[in-house]
Amino acid sequence: MTQRVLPPFSLSPRRQGDRQTGFGFGDNAGPPASPPPPPPPPEPKVFSVSELVGRAARSLEEAFTDVWVEGEIEGLKRSAPGHVYFALKDGKGRIDAVIWRSQAQALRIALRDGMKLQARGKLTIYEGSGRFQMIVNEVRLSGEGDLWRQFEELKARLQREGLFDTARKRPLPRFPRVIGVATSQQGAALYDILRVARSRGRVHFLVAHCAVQGPEAPPQIVEAIRRLAPHVDVLIVGRGGGSLADLWSFNDENVARAIYHCPVPVVSAVGHEVDTTIADFVADRRAATPSQAAEICVPDFSRLEAEVADLSERLLRSGQRVIDGARQKIDGELLRAQHAVERQIAGRRRLLSQASERLQSCHPRARLVRDRAALHDLHTRLLSTLQRRMQDRRQALASLAGKLDAMSPLKVLGRGYALARNEAGHILTTVEQIDRGDPVDVMLSKGRLRCRVEDKIDAAE
Repeated sequence: MTQRVLPPFSLSPRRQGDRQTGFGFGDNAGPPASPPPPPPPPEPKVFSVSELVGRAARSLEEAFTDVWVEGEIEGLKRSAPGHVYFALKDGKGRIDAVIWRSQAQALRIALRDGMKLQARGKLTIYEGSGRFQMIVNEVRLSGEGDLWRQFEELKARLQREGLFDTARKRPLPRFPRVIGVATSQQGAALYDILRVARSRGRVHFLVAHCAVQGPEAPPQIVEAIRRLAPHVDVLIVGRGGGSLADLWSFNDENVARAIYHCPVPVVSAVGHEVDTTIADFVADRRAATPSQAAEICVPDFSRLEAEVADLSERLLRSGQRVIDGARQKIDGELLRAQHAVERQIAGRRRLLSQASERLQSCHPRARLVRDRAALHDLHTRLLSTLQRRMQDRRQALASLAGKLDAMSPLKVLGRGYALARNEAGHILTTVEQIDRGDPVDVMLSKGRLRCRVEDKIDAAE
């Protein structure tokens, strides 16, 4: 900190001829006396930095409480909380400015670098850095205000008509064969587009020269779009940067409608990234600069070749993996088929062996041997069975003979009974079966009698 010390105050003797000589008063004061010693210098006021900056800030705020400043925006940036910082400059001076978030949210103008405007606010000094700055609470356009109002009115009207709808915007062709450019042949925009395109790939360009500034520019731009559309796959409309007035041709309604009705996709490449025109809103794609428009439209063939090579390598590796997998699968299938065939052969061998055994067992010699053995066994069993059955029959017959003998009429006749039959041989049991004089055959225990009935006697008598 630099301190400025005031020099001490001193008295000088009066010159000869003055009314007062030396340090006395009057002409007869006598010889001059020696001067008194000078007083000590006052102690200087020492300020702290914050105190000095604060007093300077208050003085500045009191002197410039409400002031308008006109200048061009430079270094525009927004902080995370939403405050806007920039500087206003002209040809000789520069002043820092800030718009607090509450005022920044209410702005109706989209601030950008290079915009000339008038700002209203108060001047102060930021104590943290001691820098002179302006706190802005109101801004308005200077010089370009009428153009901005026209811009906003046209923008609102076209938006209501649907020219800005994202649903109608068309995708750009990935591999265009011919790219049209509607711009000035003398402008840097065409040079930038061709320079970038030359470094990216092999694409044909068809250029329609047109003015991009001035009253004759809008109809020429419309005509260039009309001429290029039937012969290209995508169309770039643009120019280099400039002021709002320089770019005003691309805010023309006829240009906007020509872009809207263009049968091929349109890329707007007007000015720099901070520049915004009606053409940007209507176009199918907006590029921040003409160079970026070339990057958007022209595929990077070197990158594509690298991607194709990488995809080819990946395809080969994938194909090799598929082939290896197929080989392993085929080997597995062959092994399983071999095992299945071996199992089938083993099964067929077992069946063949069983069939051979059955065939051998069905041979006539074998069957004859078996049948002989079976016949011998059957003969033996038959004899045994016959003997058993004959023995059983003999016993049964003897038993039945005994029973029959017991029930035989001869046994009854042996006890003194007789059996009488008529002439027909029928056994007579009652006297009604025969008449007097009929012959009767009487069978005795031993012998027979031929008799004739003389009389019949009833049992009751």
